Amino acid sequence: MAAQPQAEATVAEVMAELAELEDPRARAVNERHGDDHGVNLGKLRALAKRLRTQQDLAVRLWETGDTAGRLLALLICRPKAFGRDALDRMLREARAPKVHDWLVNYVVKKSPHAEDLRVAWSADPDPVVASAGWALTTERVGKKPEGLDLPGLLDVIEAGVKDAPDRLQWAMNHCLARIGIDHPALRARAVGIGERLEVLKDHPTSAGCTSPYAPDWIAEMVRRQDAR
Repeated sequence: MAAQPQAEATVAEVMAELAELEDPRARAVNERHGDDHGVNLGKLRALAKRLRTQQDLAVRLWETGDTAGRLLALLICRPKAFGRDALDRMLREARAPKVHDWLVNYVVKKSPHAEDLRVAWSADPDPVVASAGWALTTERVGKKPEGLDLPGLLDVIEAGVKDAPDRLQWAMNHCLARIGIDHPALRARAVGIGERLEVLKDHPTSAGCTSPYAPDWIAEMVRRQDAR
């Protein structure tokens, strides 16, 4: 399909282009991770770069409910244009893991409502919503820890990470590792929690990648920091 001028892009045109980018092999790979789309992410990003920022189009693409359309929406939206309630609704609608991750990382983290949502989502009974709260907490642990009760976070992780559902467990474990990496005074305790609970200890890890097992993750990242 020929490129449409930015001002003339419509939902129908964009969705048709996404359909042309559909690759059955990519869909098969993505579906193994719970994502129901078959668009190569590099091609998706190229389309977003061509469209550039279009908030109204982003909102309409999100409303289609289509996973590829929603991923594109997150790349062309204005993060600060969404209200707090809109972001909360979008997160609860974003059941595909990639949409959930991009919404949190590309939009919510840039929003003035991030801290309010972090607190609310962390206490949510829905483990998928709660995982978003923990992702935002991990961001604060690394970049703006002032005001966080880090020992208290370790208490919560120690009590709950072992039996948490997969996505919530992953997010809590990431926070555990981040505390150990960035806060030397709490490193021994973070490592000890990881060693005792053995969360993700046997998780398959590709060659050249760091294991998500917190003691190994912490040790490797600290080694890299010390080597700088």
